[in-house]
Amino acid sequence: MSRGTPVPVVSSSRADSDPTSRGSAVLDLRLLVPALVAWAVSAASLALEPLVLVVLATVALVQTVVAVAAGRGTRSGPAAPRDLRVVVALSAGTVALVLLATAGHRAVRQAGPIEELARGHAVVTLRGIVASDPVVLTQAGRDGVTVRFRMDVRRVVGRGAASTVSAPVLVVGDERWRTVAWRSGIEVRGKLVVAEAGDDVVAVVRPSGEPVTTSRPGWVARGAEHLRAGLRAAASPLPADARGLLPALVIGDTSRTPTELNDAMLATGMTHLAAVSGSNVAIILAFALGGAALLGVRRRWRPVVAVVVLAGFVVLARPEPSVVRAATMGAIGLIGLSRSRRAAGIPVLSAAVVVLLVVDPWLSRSFGFALSTLATLGLLLFTRTWGEAIGRRLPARIRSWGPALAIPVAAQAMCAPVVVLLQGSVSVVGVLANLLAAPMVAPATVSGVAAAVVAPVWPWGATALCWVGALPALGIAWVARSCATLPGGTMPWPDGAPGALLLTAITVFVITSGRWWAHRVRVRPVASLCACLLVVAAAAPTSSATWPAPGWRFVACDVGQGDGLVLATRPGHGVLVDAGPDPSAINACLRRLHVGVLDSVVLTHLHADHVDGLPGALSGREVREVLTTPVHEPDYQWQEVQGWTKARGVPVREVSAGDHLAWPGVTADVWWPQRRISSGSVPNNASVVMAVRSGPVDLLLLGDVEHEAAHAVLLELRRDPEMRAEAGRFDVVKVAHHGSGNLDEDLLAEVAAPVAVISVGKDNDYGHPSPKALEVLRRNRYAVFRTDQRGDVAVVAQDQDVGVTWRRR
Repeated sequence: MSRGTPVPVVSSSRADSDPTSRGSAVLDLRLLVPALVAWAVSAASLALEPLVLVVLATVALVQTVVAVAAGRGTRSGPAAPRDLRVVVALSAGTVALVLLATAGHRAVRQAGPIEELARGHAVVTLRGIVASDPVVLTQAGRDGVTVRFRMDVRRVVGRGAASTVSAPVLVVGDERWRTVAWRSGIEVRGKLVVAEAGDDVVAVVRPSGEPVTTSRPGWVARGAEHLRAGLRAAASPLPADARGLLPALVIGDTSRTPTELNDAMLATGMTHLAAVSGSNVAIILAFALGGAALLGVRRRWRPVVAVVVLAGFVVLARPEPSVVRAATMGAIGLIGLSRSRRAAGIPVLSAAVVVLLVVDPWLSRSFGFALSTLATLGLLLFTRTWGEAIGRRLPARIRSWGPALAIPVAAQAMCAPVVVLLQGSVSVVGVLANLLAAPMVAPATVSGVAAAVVAPVWPWGATALCWVGALPALGIAWVARSCATLPGGTMPWPDGAPGALLLTAITVFVITSGRWWAHRVRVRPVASLCACLLVVAAAAPTSSATWPAPGWRFVACDVGQGDGLVLATRPGHGVLVDAGPDPSAINACLRRLHVGVLDSVVLTHLHADHVDGLPGALSGREVREVLTTPVHEPDYQWQEVQGWTKARGVPVREVSAGDHLAWPGVTADVWWPQRRISSGSVPNNASVVMAVRSGPVDLLLLGDVEHEAAHAVLLELRRDPEMRAEAGRFDVVKVAHHGSGNLDEDLLAEVAAPVAVISVGKDNDYGHPSPKALEVLRRNRYAVFRTDQRGDVAVVAQDQDVGVTWRRR
């Protein structure tokens, strides 16, 4: 071989013994593929019994031995088959390891009687440790609040026996449980119910009394809580967005983040910023290492500084699974950004995935774990090459910005298929929003951490540091709100696994063929421009030109988790039945329908998800009257309604069963409320139920009535010949209570209409619509139209023909 001939492959024995000399790609696959296989197997096997898991692990171990033995006999063969055997052996070995770990975790959790007691819905007394901060859920339409937290149970007393156990349960209580402290010892008395198969808890307990504290948290937990409380106090004087976002960036506390900001960050793919994520951890570690270098700390001691800072940050943010995961991924991400250690990034990530699955197998079903892993993988795979490609196209002065610009693009590309599973849409502006927000994350995070550290000894200084971090935090909030309102910023996409697989295929196609497409654009710029214009024209929404649908008689507005229903009377006029939870949402819907005058607003009952949007309906249009249920509960909501209507001079009157209402082209008979029902939810069961006739369309609007009131309506329907005759003519039923399972099946069967409309919010915490309600509707042959899936749903009439159309947001 001549001296100038390139050597494409290293084939010496030394090279064969050192996998890194053959390039990182082979090594990466040797560890990455086994990690992914183990992850998939772990997710699929969480609900299996320990004995089955041990049997499967044994099979995997046998496969490992076979693969290793086959590899020893073919050492002198080609490299590719040897590498494949290594991958197979490592995959089988990691699968066996994860299955054995899962079996061990399941065996420990099943060692006590908790699962058996849960199957019997036993009332028990549990003693243990609070394992997570209480999460307070305050939701429209529900009286009071719900508090949830995990508890590590050490002792259970039930059915006359006491046992020592080690098992996690989920406590679901009322507002009395919001003050329990993390890592404190508590005693809980309540009813056990079975958790879902594969959940990370053994059972769910619903307490029947107040919490009883049996021990204080340890000094580490008390110190961390002192720092967290100091940060919250220091951030209190800030504007609302900064007051909520700064603690979210530092300690993952989103309790004070405005709902509108949360929605905007979800729409723009920025929710990872409002939580303790790997990017936050990487920022803290980079700051610690940089500070150590500036202070003259020797290089060999800097990793020790980083470990100490990381441990302190984990304690501050709570060492829960999500934070430990973020710490692990943040540290790996920092390795990936280091030129000297980049080749080790993917092997370290692969090993970390396996270790985390061994420590906590339930991470395999965690969307947060998937997003963190995929974002880190994207950073390791694409940041360098994409960053260099971007840098070559930037001016010389800012060429070094290439990797920074590539990070959000790589993360978005890798995480998009999982995000589709969560929200059923693709954020078109997500990359732009994250690019704009990225420079502001580091100063806000570092300022917040510094404020938390100095708050116990220097409160004024902590507040000053919070004001320093407030400016970038407000900038992040401005980016989220602005990008969320951009037209076409969110593109609808198929829900579930099909949508995720479709987006994955498109992403892989774009990444693998990107260079070819770039070359074609340079060679044929005019043809490429014409093709882009054609695609944009075909994909651009036309709803602004075709909405409202001609002949619309009824529209269920997409107002989130609530009701906002509009009946057409005459051009520019309408009747609004409930106003939803958000003034801006109902106002926007009425504007889209060109409704400038509301002949009446009917508030079926006084829960927030039906009345809080009333100011939006009153804004900028004439409202002639407000009709309400005679049951004015909850009282504070009734006071708000009175205040809003008095301020605008709108009269309010009550309606009840037997009343007849009429507007131009629309009539309505009130079927309920006839009396007050004290069982169940009093406000829900006091909902105004109306049988409406709008032109050729007959509708039954059920408000939020629960089983008790719905059954009373059914009995009255069977007794009243006029109601019974009307029940056979309905074209549309607005399903009660957003598809709750607390319904009367016989009423839905009695009034069986061709169409059921469910006004419900996407990904709501109630689980609406419930599987039970959907099954009842399917059994009675309703065609179901949901606002969470289709947006605004309209019932239209042309002559005597009735149809349904919709407008996606």
